[in-house]
Amino acid sequence: MAAGRVLVYGGRGALGSQCVRYFKSKNWWVASIDLAENADASANVVVRATDSFPEQAEQVTAEVGKLLGEEKVDAILCVAGGWAGGSAKAKSLYKNCDLMWKQSVWTSTISSHLATKHLKEGGLLTLTGAQAALSGTPGMIAYGMAKGAVHQLCHSLAGASSGLPSGSAAVAILPVTLDTPANRKSMPDADFSSWTPLEFIAETFYNWITGKDRPNSGSLIQVITTGGKTELVSAAHL
Repeated sequence: MAAGRVLVYGGRGALGSQCVRYFKSKNWWVASIDLAENADASANVVVRATDSFPEQAEQVTAEVGKLLGEEKVDAILCVAGGWAGGSAKAKSLYKNCDLMWKQSVWTSTISSHLATKHLKEGGLLTLTGAQAALSGTPGMIAYGMAKGAVHQLCHSLAGASSGLPSGSAAVAILPVTLDTPANRKSMPDADFSSWTPLEFIAETFYNWITGKDRPNSGSLIQVITTGGKTELVSAAHL
């Protein structure tokens, strides 16, 4: 018998894979939702790549519905996302905006709707924002806009008529830089002691799901690592 049940949206990415492994190690049933399967997961929903948001959203919603049936989950962790730089003048602006919507806004929106259908009362939905998007991001316009939308969504989900189950919470994590293989490769000379270990995030999610130090619904929680020590700092509502 599984100790708990969790959906990980973006379960093949660096953070998603860490979450899958961590929860499996705690004897949880873990389903991964991503563009490719995660062999470590208990079950997989493979997202079909498309330029139509309603098409992708309906496909994922239908397949998760088939997978879960009447079963509810303790948490939905939306850890999909990505990064793109560029100012409003950049030739890649439109392409990067499209990519950022798909990676952050589409996935967060679908996760939110899944939570209204499949999350237990008192359950947890986590979204992935960004600390940088608490202010202007002139050098990464697309990224800042997409993450800003995720922050707004998180605030909205905390409202009484948001559609989330009774007693549940929506919380966004706002990392600075996560310690992933891709980030180390692209920034080999950076100060890794200011990067947040993926294990810390997975453990934080586990604590929140099991009722330890869970923030209020609608909270934006900055994840700040300095000298190898990570702190969780609530951001003031803008």
